[in-house]
Amino acid sequence: MTAPATRSSASEFANRVLSAVRRIPAGRVATYGDIAALAGKPRASRAVGNIMRNCADPAVPCHRVIAAGGALGGYGGYLQIKRELLRAEGVEVGMGRVRGFERLRWHPIPHKSRRGGSFRSPSGGGGTSRG
Repeated sequence: MTAPATRSSASEFANRVLSAVRRIPAGRVATYGDIAALAGKPRASRAVGNIMRNCADPAVPCHRVIAAGGALGGYGGYLQIKRELLRAEGVEVGMGRVRGFERLRWHPIPHKSRRGGSFRSPSGGGGTSRG
């Protein structure tokens, strides 16, 4: 009887991941680890990568989620598409990493609500940059 609870937990985590990714503004990026932490499981960056790989929802900007240190990470084997999507949003991308990563890194301000956690930005723009 634990399998349904595990599946439920996994889909709740996936929903939190997708919700966090939808909040990344155009022209900004977040790491798999950043998103894992926002979704409540800071050590689950690999799981975030799997969720991104399997996401087919065009409303989720999976291309804005990158590896640690600004590396592009995966994109289901289509790194050139990820690179072009980021460039179209004004992100400067080299062959394997985002240039100016720390400046472009999205840092939302988490806040608690009665329903649980959500994210807000002091400017209303979905996040602020540190650095």
